[in-house]
Amino acid sequence: MQDDREDVFSKAVRAGKRTYFFDVKSTRGRDLYLTITESKKHTHEDGTAHYDKHKIFLYKEDFDKFMDGLHDAFDEIDRLRKSGEYMREESLPNPPVSDGSSSTDVSFEDLGRDDR
Repeated sequence: MQDDREDVFSKAVRAGKRTYFFDVKSTRGRDLYLTITESKKHTHEDGTAHYDKHKIFLYKEDFDKFMDGLHDAFDEIDRLRKSGEYMREESLPNPPVSDGSSSTDVSFEDLGRDDR
């Protein structure tokens, strides 16, 4: 039996120690889905590195709702920046340094295995 699944499109966006991967894939039934992967590099004192990866699977029935939510979130970010209450990161004198800890209670589990 032939495996008809395929990678349709892939885009990597590098942002400092993080890389975001946007991968459009096709199922055997020719339905499209999207995986969004965040990969963050951690370097140890001995020079070795490991990557933390978090993945979201987005299926066709959720594309429109996801896009609506994403647009709403970016519209709000734009509104808040224009209000002057929040500054754009590029306008900060010294960007904050992350200690690697997370300030959110939300965590994404790897929903699939990927070599990234």
